[in-house]
Amino acid sequence: MTLPTAALHDAAERFGTPLYVYDAAELDAALARVRSAFGPARVYYAMKANPNLTLLRRLNAAGVGFECVSPGEIARAEEVGASGPQILVNGPAKSAAEYATGARLGATFIVDREEEVALLPPASRALVRVNPALEVSTHDHLATGAAGSKFGVTLQQAPRVLEALRAAGHTALGLHVHIGSAIRDAHDFTAAFGRLTELREQTGPLAVLDAGGGWGLDADLHGIAREARAAASAFGAELWVEPGRYLVARAGTLLTRVVGTKRTGRNFCLVDAGMTELLRPMLYGAEHPVTPLWDGDEVGIWDIAGPACESGDLLARDISMPQPTRGALVAIGEAGAYGAAMSSNYLTRSRPAEALYEPGTGDGQDWTLIRRRETPQDVWAAEI
Repeated sequence: MTLPTAALHDAAERFGTPLYVYDAAELDAALARVRSAFGPARVYYAMKANPNLTLLRRLNAAGVGFECVSPGEIARAEEVGASGPQILVNGPAKSAAEYATGARLGATFIVDREEEVALLPPASRALVRVNPALEVSTHDHLATGAAGSKFGVTLQQAPRVLEALRAAGHTALGLHVHIGSAIRDAHDFTAAFGRLTELREQTGPLAVLDAGGGWGLDADLHGIAREARAAASAFGAELWVEPGRYLVARAGTLLTRVVGTKRTGRNFCLVDAGMTELLRPMLYGAEHPVTPLWDGDEVGIWDIAGPACESGDLLARDISMPQPTRGALVAIGEAGAYGAAMSSNYLTRSRPAEALYEPGTGDGQDWTLIRRRETPQDVWAAEI
C-alpha cells in the first residue's frame, strides 16, 4: 500500500465505500521503471487493466500508446486524443466495428489467426501474434502463450501469415508475443523470446518486435528487457512493450468498511465490498495484500467476506488482524488492475466510485473524484 493511512480515511469519509483510490505518484513511478528498463522501446498500455479516462489521459500525456481489445476501448483511446501509431487493436475475434474504427484512426492491427488477413481493411499495418506454446508460471486462466490457449498463430504458421499480409498489400511490421499476466518466473520470457528468434531465418529482418507485457510486480524488469532487446536485435527490429497490470496494480487500493463479524466454522470479517467490486480472488484465486486500518491487541485469523449470496465471495483468507469493529476500514492493496475494470452490477450492485490522490492538486485538495458512484437508476438506465 502506497498511500498514507490518514489520506485513506479522508477519502472514505468524503466519497464513501466501497471505493477505489489511486496514487498518482505510484502510477508515474511504475511508468518510470518500465522506461528505465526498456529504454527507447515504444510503450503501449494494455487498457483492459484499468480503462478510467483520467488515468488514460495521464498516460497519453506521458507519451504512452494504448493496446485495445474491444470497440469500447478503441473509443476510449480516441476520446483521450490517441490516434494512428498510438493505438494497437488486438483480440482473437475482432468485430467489424473494430476493423472499421481502427482503420479510420490509422491503428496497427495485431493479427491473431491466418483467416484474419482477409478481414483487414485495405493497406493495414499489422503485427502477427505468435503463440510460443509454453507452460508458464501463472494461473491457467492468465496463460495466453500456452499450446492450448486461444491466442495467436503457431510458430510454424507465423512466417506464412507474414507473407500473406504482404501479398494482400498490407504492411507486415513484425511479430508479437504475449505469454500471459502476472508471470512469476522471468525465465518464461527468455524461453518465449528464444522461440521467436528461431524464426529469424524464415522471416528475414522485421521492423517491429512487440514483446507484450505480463511481468510480475516484483519481476526483474532489467533482466527481461535485456532478453527482449536481444530478441529484437536478432530481427533488426524496434522493440515495443505492452504493460498493463504492472503500471496500475500497485497504484490502486480498494477501501471497504467492516459491516460486522461472524463465527461459524471459520472467523468471517464481513465487509461492504466483494466479488462485484473485486473479482480476481474468486476468478483466479488471486491474493491481494490486506491492511486493517485500525489498532487492537486481540489479534485473530479472519477471512474477509463480501455481501454477495455466493460462497465464493471472499476477498481474502487467513488474514491475521485485530478484532474487527463495525465501521472500521480495510485496505485491499494491488487492486489498481482488473479491479474496477472487472467490477459488475451483479445483484444490481452499484459500481464503486474512484478517486485519484495527488497532493496539491484539485483546488488544493489531495483527492480528485474520477468516477462517481453509480446509483440503482444508473444500473437499469438502458433497460426497456
